[in-house]
Amino acid sequence: MIGDHTDCSITNLWRVSVYLSHNDNSILSRLGVSTIPGAYHGLKKRWSPAEIHARLIIDFPNDLEMRVSHETIYTSLYLQAKGGLKKELISALRSGRLRRRPRKRGESARRSILGDIVPISDRPPQAADRAFPGHWEGDLIMGAFNRSAIVTVVERRSRFLLLGDLPEGHDAQSVYECLFELTADLPDLLRKSLTWDRGVEMAKWNDLQQNADIDVYFCDPHSPWQRPSNEHMNRLLRQYFPKGTDLNLISYDHLQFVAAEMNGRPRKVLGWKTPAEVYAEAVAMTG
Repeated sequence: MIGDHTDCSITNLWRVSVYLSHNDNSILSRLGVSTIPGAYHGLKKRWSPAEIHARLIIDFPNDLEMRVSHETIYTSLYLQAKGGLKKELISALRSGRLRRRPRKRGESARRSILGDIVPISDRPPQAADRAFPGHWEGDLIMGAFNRSAIVTVVERRSRFLLLGDLPEGHDAQSVYECLFELTADLPDLLRKSLTWDRGVEMAKWNDLQQNADIDVYFCDPHSPWQRPSNEHMNRLLRQYFPKGTDLNLISYDHLQFVAAEMNGRPRKVLGWKTPAEVYAEAVAMTG
């Protein structure tokens, strides 16, 4: 999509394919690559289709016929590969593949499963300000072959950690029940929000929001950096749970032992206080 215009119609795709079928090099003229100042023939200079798409907008701002999306470029190239398009042109693509890897449908599937989620952009400013306690980040740590998991939840201000086991699996119902147990009994002022990624394990987020009385927000797709405290904690937890571990073998008591150790570890970011100490200060403020 470019502005309010799209070139995803069958007609546009057919036009590009026809050009390609008549002349291997026509992709360059069709895309206007040879006319781009300093471009040195886009694809042959190993420009990506996304870079070509963006450059066309700059060099032909008023020519809508030169609006060709990166997806159309990819699709046209790979369609023509079966018709004898020169391998050197395909090889100019950074992937070097003669076949297009199918686009994953995971994101659209997640949207349908998760429903009308609340994105992180709607999270109140207080949630992003570590001066205010009660805002949490969560995720799953996966075990061997993704067949087991544990829940990790971190309070943003104190870095206080909660761990939950998932002995029955990491389906949406199991994750909901675990998160409810972890959050429902928190003091009201320390149960303000939970930020998670868009995994399907959070399909019952609305139930959690209503029953545990905690606002749930979702990160943008593929943006783990929007849960920085939780991501950092999960890396530290790999000291206890290396990749390839069968997490179903980890008892609830051992999880609480690990959480206690992590919460008792002095942290430079906290002025060498421990998460437990900072969290206790926040609890005292609620009383």
